[in-house]
Amino acid sequence: MVAGLALALCAAVCMGTATVFQALGSRRTARADTGATDRAGGARGRWGTVVAVLRGWPFLLGAGLDTAGFGAQVGALLLVPLFLVEAAVAASLAVTAVVGTFVLKLRLRRGEWTAVAVVCLGLATLAVSAGREGDGDGDAALRAAAPVAALVVVAVGWFVGGRLRRGRAVVLGAAAGFSFGLTATAVRLLPEVSVLALPAQPAAYAVVVSGLGGYLLLVQALQSGSVTAATAAMVICETVWPGVFGVLWLGDTTRHGYTGLAAAGFAACVAGGVALARFGEAGGDGAAGSGTGGGEPVEAGETGGA
Repeated sequence: MVAGLALALCAAVCMGTATVFQALGSRRTARADTGATDRAGGARGRWGTVVAVLRGWPFLLGAGLDTAGFGAQVGALLLVPLFLVEAAVAASLAVTAVVGTFVLKLRLRRGEWTAVAVVCLGLATLAVSAGREGDGDGDAALRAAAPVAALVVVAVGWFVGGRLRRGRAVVLGAAAGFSFGLTATAVRLLPEVSVLALPAQPAAYAVVVSGLGGYLLLVQALQSGSVTAATAAMVICETVWPGVFGVLWLGDTTRHGYTGLAAAGFAACVAGGVALARFGEAGGDGAAGSGTGGGEPVEAGETGGA
């Protein structure tokens, strides 16, 4: 239990720090693309924008941290209930907020510090009330459906998000969240976690498709509008349903008599994460050291993607 909790917290720290650099890289590319359009009268296509973001050092650093965070998350998923791990993922927004005050010179207001405290309290509550990880890993039909679901979520999110003018960031953020939630769920559906056994497991392909697809959707979400809205949608969609799925289908439990306390802690983590979603605005103009507005992040919702 202690090792699983430590890995979940490690995942939160890595992923929360990664968000700062990923959003910074996305916004830098958006500004560079806007400047190139002004000078040359043309803009990169969607794939060109994605490639430009992925090649930038901030996003590469963020991707490296996310990879480390994912490794810690996988380890935690094998040791503690899914709802505890996903709550830690939601808590990564608290890490983003705190890291943003150092890296981007943002200023946390009283409300944001309160949200950070709520997230920490929620995690502490879950640590006390969480029970054992369930023994279930789904049946053969569920494991076979996992890669199909991953493909559908990524394809629908990419198709619909590319055709919307309003609410695009929210839809893409939600699709990225569903994809990341599928990644965590698919890890739990693996009956064996060994190098030799993985190629024969359908759930392993779901992990790859939903993980990489979620990254692509996240890049587009950060480029497409309000990062606050996109991040909030992502946090909700990657956290809530996997936690419920783990309890109902995989047998995750709380300590006897602590169900209500665990539910309250989980809700606190999600609510605090959503409240802190504004600190996904890592690349807003003036966010880093301009001194305007007391160093608080600027909503950059209109710097649309390609």
